[in-house]
Amino acid sequence: MMRTGAHADLEAGHVSSPRGGASAASAPATAGQEQAEAQGGSFPKDLFLAYKTLGVVFGGLVTSPLYVYPSMNLASPTKDDYMGLYSIMFWTLTLIGVVKYVGIALNADDHGEGGTFAMYSLLCRHADIGILPSKKVYSEEEPLIHNQSAVDRRPSWLGKFFERSITARRVLLFMAILGMCMLIGDGILTPAISVLSAIDGLRGPFPSVSKPAVEALSAAILIGLFLLQKFGTSKVSFLFSPIMAAWTFTTPIIGVYSIVRYYPGIFKAISPHYIVHFFLRNKKEGWRMLGGTVLCITGAEAMFADLGHFSKKGIQIAFLFSIYPSLVLTYAGQTAYLINNVNDFSDGFYKFVPRPVYWPMFVIATLAAIVASQSLISATFSVIKQSVVLDCFPRVKVVHTSQHKEGEVYSPETNYILMVLCVGVVLGFGAGNSIGNAFGVVVIMVMLITTIMLTLVMIIIWRTPPALVALYFIPFFIMEGAYVSAVFTKIPEGGWLPFAVSMILALIMFGWYYGRQRKTEYEMANKVTVERLAELLARPEVQRVPGLCFFYSNIQDGLTPVLAHYIKNMSSLHAATVFVTLRFLLVAKVDERERILVRRLGPSGVYACTVQYGYADSLRGDDLAAQVTSRLRRHVEADEAARLEAAWRAGVVHVRGKTRFYVGEDAGWFDKVMLGFYEFLHGICRSALPALGTPLQQRVEIGMLYKV
Repeated sequence: MMRTGAHADLEAGHVSSPRGGASAASAPATAGQEQAEAQGGSFPKDLFLAYKTLGVVFGGLVTSPLYVYPSMNLASPTKDDYMGLYSIMFWTLTLIGVVKYVGIALNADDHGEGGTFAMYSLLCRHADIGILPSKKVYSEEEPLIHNQSAVDRRPSWLGKFFERSITARRVLLFMAILGMCMLIGDGILTPAISVLSAIDGLRGPFPSVSKPAVEALSAAILIGLFLLQKFGTSKVSFLFSPIMAAWTFTTPIIGVYSIVRYYPGIFKAISPHYIVHFFLRNKKEGWRMLGGTVLCITGAEAMFADLGHFSKKGIQIAFLFSIYPSLVLTYAGQTAYLINNVNDFSDGFYKFVPRPVYWPMFVIATLAAIVASQSLISATFSVIKQSVVLDCFPRVKVVHTSQHKEGEVYSPETNYILMVLCVGVVLGFGAGNSIGNAFGVVVIMVMLITTIMLTLVMIIIWRTPPALVALYFIPFFIMEGAYVSAVFTKIPEGGWLPFAVSMILALIMFGWYYGRQRKTEYEMANKVTVERLAELLARPEVQRVPGLCFFYSNIQDGLTPVLAHYIKNMSSLHAATVFVTLRFLLVAKVDERERILVRRLGPSGVYACTVQYGYADSLRGDDLAAQVTSRLRRHVEADEAARLEAAWRAGVVHVRGKTRFYVGEDAGWFDKVMLGFYEFLHGICRSALPALGTPLQQRVEIGMLYKV
């Protein structure tokens, strides 16, 4: 492989967008559009999608009764304490689950995609608040949300503040990335706490089973689950929804039985005055117990994050008519039992299960915990894959395990890191309340970030009246702020782990994204025009050498600066040169007629080619070269086709740049730190070109320094 001293990588998997990679909105047929079409479907279709969400979206949320009460460090609890705790959980589920997510957040999608980064992408497209403000962030043709007029499109006062402050824009980007990383932290803790809490049910009938034995069995189940990931979930995914449906509809039945038997007046606790009395009575300890009650809403963020895979109506129907009533009745039944058995909170789920159905419920609970774990593991793979595609994360290997479902992906590096962390959590923390302490940090932080970003969407995009914005923001910020303050006291007791993992991931993503954006900015400012290429080739010292060259570039309008560097240093260009831009589209497969788009550039024997591909398409360098050459032959004159054939026979070479940043002494400290970090990440991540499978002997890398 030849190197001449510099580097501009091939952007395999890069999504073209006006902002240089922050959104996939420019794709002609996106997952979001498919989701939008689903929203317009019939009620039976929405009902079927609602059923499917049980096994994918709500696994973490609906299994939370397994570990909420065991995660609380209660000291001599009383009936009034349990009434207060149930009241807190009821209103948390109602306000955060029903009002915030189902009623408001599901409307803040970006072309059908949900999650914190989707909201960031939405904000960037409607206001100039990206970290590189020179980029155009929306097109005139793009339909406006809520039928905004042209006047409404002008930045609001808050939008103008972000446009003026680079620090505010960086904080906003970091916040969006941190929210996404918290979901990955969820993927570490949900499998650990769900499986451990389910298997702990063995200790009821068999008191001789020790805690270490439960931990070892849980770890073995998790290792087996992670080792099976490479085969994909298609073969067993049809079981997910039935298992979760069995769990969702059996636990409230037991809850009703427990209410009738132990304490029929439990629903008096819906009155908020029980919450007031709880805090007046317990003071600081009551506030600390919020770190346990917050787990009742864990997994609610998945409603928004998984929006792109299901219809909004389907998610709303599933939550309002199955998940929400199931959790309300299950927690009511648990609390009714505990009011009469105040010291059984450490095993608050299995103790309230009637003896005749204990073993069936143990089996269902274990299967439900495994499904919930699988859902979070799959979601983590999906988040990593989307981050790589959107150029927000260093390239890792991503394998599509299904030709029909975009969401079924597998990343070997991610899988084994998750496995080590999950097993480490089970064996290192062991006790349910210790993992609960860690879990609470992840749960509430992502929700607080969502609240803040949703407020920005209301002000900047929806132009919601200030009174309504305040009516949303103030109650939720106070409530979630109280939860955050409580769970942060748990950081020394285990909460440090997910917080540290999320912060490390967020720094990696922020550094990578910032570096890629600066790279795009440099390339757009220094791109080679067709006229400039003609001038370079007209120089007497530049020769056209035999052979066919595929020169990879990530610039749609113009040519990479590496080209000028290459011609100046090599004093040559191949007789036939094709500048190839790869464009990833969020569809399964791109129609063969639209796969390869070619056009002739000014100089003789120089062509531009855009290759569009979907997530289930296979791209191999040798096949790609043959397809591009074949397409070119069909679009040129006979004598030109003959020259292409001769160039093909003379030999094929694949050229890409390997760019590095040169950070001058006059650069600011932020650029020095972040671009230095980006260079480190770039050095250890996977190369893009080998993903095409191009033969090693045909690869050439051209080095170049990009001066900042």
